[in-house]
Amino acid sequence: SALIGKALEATADAGRRSDAQSAAVAAGRADVVDVVTAVAESEAAIETLVAVRDRVIAAYEEIMRMPV
Repeated sequence: SALIGKALEATADAGRRSDAQSAAVAAGRADVVDVVTAVAESEAAIETLVAVRDRVIAAYEEIMRMPV
């Protein structure tokens, strides 16, 4: 659960950085390249989190299929 919690926190942090960069571009304080990089990092973090979630669900389903 700690691993999933850390992955979730990392995804949230990436999203916050992406939002901050978007706001900075809108205010004229940052480059568009910085926003694209932050959004790509956020997307990668979300994809990783989804992959971890899918593996956890698959493991749970496998455990539930085991005979007692």
